[in-house]
Amino acid sequence: MKHFDNLTQEKLQYYVYALIDPRTKQPFYIGKGKGNRVFEHVLGAIKGSPESEKIDTINAILNSGNSVKHIIIRHGLTEDEAFKIESSLIDFTNFFGKNLTNEVLGHDSFKFGLMTADEIISTYNAQPLKALHHKVIIININGSYERAKGGVSIYESTKEAWVIGEKRLPTLKYALADYRGIIVGVYLIKDWYKVMLPGSKRVRWGFNGEEADEKIKALYFNKSVKHTKKQGAANPIRYIL
Repeated sequence: MKHFDNLTQEKLQYYVYALIDPRTKQPFYIGKGKGNRVFEHVLGAIKGSPESEKIDTINAILNSGNSVKHIIIRHGLTEDEAFKIESSLIDFTNFFGKNLTNEVLGHDSFKFGLMTADEIISTYNAQPLKALHHKVIIININGSYERAKGGVSIYESTKEAWVIGEKRLPTLKYALADYRGIIVGVYLIKDWYKVMLPGSKRVRWGFNGEEADEKIKALYFNKSVKHTKKQGAANPIRYIL
């Protein structure tokens, strides 16, 4: 099995690497690490690591009689530099449809990751949301989205599980996802379902939904609700501005 000797490891410091499928000559995984981290994925597959898209790809390569190609993209980095380069490469590669097998986005991708120029403008110069034109629930997803480190979609972070009065549910038509004071998702609510979290006897609710149509989204999407928040407010749910 390939490995770096101690002197090489010392010179490499932190590095960013890619695993390449020799059959397609395309990267299927991008990571950061130090020491022999780059080789541990193949070793894990050989030793029977739990199934994942990455492990399945490695096994398919090995079963075809080929070997995974290991590319060191940058080395001599600090850990923070490696995090940022890894995250940038994952965002960039996924944007162009290369379908990496990374299970989560890179470090801080949810905060500083790939955006269009229009999204940057909206994030840092978003117009305030001045009125609600429908019966909506505004759900702050800071906690749920950041705990997942970008590994789930905005919709998945918004749809469950929330403490809501059951009598109110039929009146709510749209869900607005509030992330760091910006409305980043607008969803038409189709139906509600109960969610029981492990160790809790309190009923919470989730919804099935779909993206609202463009006319509705235009009213709310990328608008700021920072001006409406009360200092110290902890409840992630609101119904009014």
